[in-house]
Amino acid sequence: MRPELESVADEIVAEIRSSIPEYRRPLDGPYGKSITAGVRHAVSLFVSQIADPGASKQHAHEVHRRLGQYEMREGRSLDTLQAAYRVGARVAWRRIMEVGRRRGFTSGVMSQLADAMLGFMDELASVALDGFLEAKASSADALDTWRRRLLQLVLERPAAPPEAIDELAQLVGWTRPKTATPVAVRPLRPLPSGHRPPLDDDVLAELSGAEPRVLVPGTMSQARVAALERALPRCRLAVGPCVPLEAVPDSLRWARKALSLVDDGVLPPRRVVPVHDCLPVLLLHSDDALVAQLRRRLLATLDGLTPRQRERMLDTLRAWLDAQGNVLDMAERLTVHPQTVRYRMRQLENTFGDRLRDPDARFELELALRTLSPHDKPTLPKPRTRS
Repeated sequence: MRPELESVADEIVAEIRSSIPEYRRPLDGPYGKSITAGVRHAVSLFVSQIADPGASKQHAHEVHRRLGQYEMREGRSLDTLQAAYRVGARVAWRRIMEVGRRRGFTSGVMSQLADAMLGFMDELASVALDGFLEAKASSADALDTWRRRLLQLVLERPAAPPEAIDELAQLVGWTRPKTATPVAVRPLRPLPSGHRPPLDDDVLAELSGAEPRVLVPGTMSQARVAALERALPRCRLAVGPCVPLEAVPDSLRWARKALSLVDDGVLPPRRVVPVHDCLPVLLLHSDDALVAQLRRRLLATLDGLTPRQRERMLDTLRAWLDAQGNVLDMAERLTVHPQTVRYRMRQLENTFGDRLRDPDARFELELALRTLSPHDKPTLPKPRTRS
């Protein structure tokens, strides 16, 4: 078969050019030389593998990977590329049958050659396809799409296979970190359509969906926070705790909850909300129905009081718990006379009774107090004005 290599390579190139219009270009430039080299490497390697199945494929694979990349950059489709490999397989097989008849190959040998030819062409087509996709992923729009898909894989529940994450990370040139910090983003004003903020190359982002988010490898430094603030000037950012990559979905969930607590007035409306500073608050508000039940049990104890009395009672209870019953400390917190504190404490004891002396009940009372938002405070009547 070796004497046939040069002529069959030329025949394959000619057949591809005549049957596929996209390839009818002069072959004297870099493009033509790449096509010709690819075909010659392919037929030469095929024969070499028949003689020695352990022959190295590395060089031929690299040539065909570059061919795939070139096809994408030239604007041709995958269909055109695959058609070229089918033409090459057809011409090569036609020549093998001619050689087989002349040399008297048995039907068994011809069958083995057919299987080897089809498998070999499929392999090279797959290598070229990889090159095509690599080149496609490196274009700006495609790279953004693949990076968003990578972030989606990291956040999937149940978790995506690590191999899938690694494969896509390699495709977009993202080094998979051991730990990462998610950031929940809340636009304070609508983001411009197609907005691409100037984020660092190692930062993954999805800003166009209903729940915008960013993923920063490793811990979040002050420099990173400042860079995010500059890149997203119209947004509130809730920075989740730095966690192992597989725990990022939980950290992002906490960050989103922090944003909703800012909306509810539970957390202060800061531009950047560090979630690790408010984990107890997040825990208290992790079950809205349970929080509501705690509040109802607390406020039910104060039924029958006027709004002003109820607010005073809650303030006194909070001061009593914070000051651990110290009268002078309570007086300072409430800005009242110690004798007034003693009077209010008697009211507390009459209202809550043994619950103030039971550690579990005190713990529940403090939990309930800490779940109260400004919206839950009773509205005091406005003082009357003299006409």
